[in-house]
Amino acid sequence: MMPDYIFEASWEVCNKVGGIYTVLSTRAKTLQNTMKDRILFIGPDFWNECECPYFKEETSLFADWQWEAKEQGLKLKVGRWTIPGEPIAILVDFKPFFEKKNEIYGWLWEHYGVDSLHAYGDYDEASMFSYAAALVTESFYKFKSVKGEWTGKTKVIYHANEWMCGLGLLYLNNKLPQIGTVFTTHATSIGRSIAGNQKPLYDYLFAYNGDQMAGELNMQSKHSIEKQTAHFADCFTTVSDITAKECVELLDKPVDVVLPNGFDNSFVPGTAQAFARKRKAARKKMLDVANALLGEQLDDDTLLISTSGRYEFRNKGIDVFVEAMNRLLRDRDLKKKVVAFIEVPGWVGEPRKDLQERLEALDKGQSNFDSPLDVPQVTHWLHNMSHDNVLSMLKYFDMHNRKDENVKVIFLPCYLDGNDGIVNMTYYDVVLGNDLCIYPSYYEPWGYTPLEAIAFKVPCITTDLAGFGLWANKVFGHDGQLEDGVKVIHRTDYNYSEVADNIKDTVAEFSNMTKKQIETCRKNAEALSEKALWTHFIEYYYEAYDIALRKAQERVH
Repeated sequence: MMPDYIFEASWEVCNKVGGIYTVLSTRAKTLQNTMKDRILFIGPDFWNECECPYFKEETSLFADWQWEAKEQGLKLKVGRWTIPGEPIAILVDFKPFFEKKNEIYGWLWEHYGVDSLHAYGDYDEASMFSYAAALVTESFYKFKSVKGEWTGKTKVIYHANEWMCGLGLLYLNNKLPQIGTVFTTHATSIGRSIAGNQKPLYDYLFAYNGDQMAGELNMQSKHSIEKQTAHFADCFTTVSDITAKECVELLDKPVDVVLPNGFDNSFVPGTAQAFARKRKAARKKMLDVANALLGEQLDDDTLLISTSGRYEFRNKGIDVFVEAMNRLLRDRDLKKKVVAFIEVPGWVGEPRKDLQERLEALDKGQSNFDSPLDVPQVTHWLHNMSHDNVLSMLKYFDMHNRKDENVKVIFLPCYLDGNDGIVNMTYYDVVLGNDLCIYPSYYEPWGYTPLEAIAFKVPCITTDLAGFGLWANKVFGHDGQLEDGVKVIHRTDYNYSEVADNIKDTVAEFSNMTKKQIETCRKNAEALSEKALWTHFIEYYYEAYDIALRKAQERVH
């Protein structure tokens, strides 16, 4: 069964804060092709009078419903999400519901046993948005029904992403049982928390009790809403086999379908000439930044490698990355100079003025520099220089990017949105300049960064604790090797040192490769990325919609 309409709610609709933005924004085009303007994304509106950079309002869209929704007290904007496919998006102001918060939480406890007593941090904000998103859906559904446009036969799906949208799903489950509900947890809140708190997650997964750990880690409310939503949703889903295991053990609920994260390659330059031009520009920019910062004359033969993602020092394997670079300093098999970038948004202050001046001089064709700037490991000043994990680890290893060292590590602690003041290029325009990308994750439900890298023909290293790494192994039929385009390193709770050595050896091996061997790696990387396009992975979503619609039908009839 295919839905006639889909409402999909997420904190990251028109709000670029993490990987879920990529999941939704790249999938939208594929769904728009099959359900033109019958998929409606609902996101939070905290732009007020300011313009949201990812959204353009169209007051004529559903104008009669918009008027009625405003009469009902909903403050919303309807328009289009400015991404490929330009799907309809509804941004709703959730702040007015804070005054009813206790009443809403009381209702939630009474009907679904959700414990909101221990709420703190972003719980209230997310819950009020989730409630507002459900009211938007309810208002639209009732409006269409009263007008006679929708009948009992109209098939509607409500898709909630993460615990943050759970409250709304439960509200609709109660108020409009004829809507089929899909819930996707992209990572369990408890699993992420166990991993982030330096506890071994995998060896003891069978022994952890989710409710008990929620109490221990002060996560009772988030865990409670996530668990109850998983149990009451018509179709409970997650993004990889590895997270599916977590769901069984920590949420006491097996998933109905695994929805792997695909990619839309319309971001990738279409012609070989455009690709080569962009790659050349990216390499020049990154080498200019390195040379200006380090006072060196590194040329295009330098190996450019990077890691990127959210600043979860252990979960994303940033610690192992630094460890591996430190070991690489003393590796005799390394045949090229290496500049390793850590592109992870930290508590960034401002771009360095001294670095900006040097980059301007380079742009004007002025001199090369022969002395490094102070603190030649970082491109932007941070608010917490003395407490930053990356800088502390570099200091601990005495890694100061000295002239005679073949491996330099540079921390780029900001979002690459094109306006950071130093690189001034977007992440996708930078990533294709790399020779190799490294993502040695310890906790990674899927892993968009390696998938993005290979889509831009950059071979990468990941681990089999990442959903993407497991999927790659499955496609290859063996543990991925560098010549396959993706090297998949075996990682456990306790083999940190082995992983660091494996990365070091792989980079050294890469530095010894011939042009032809590198070309093979790049071709195979691209070929693997094409197997992960949304055109292939969307089938899993259709399966989830089918399960949810059948359950809703049984409930109503």
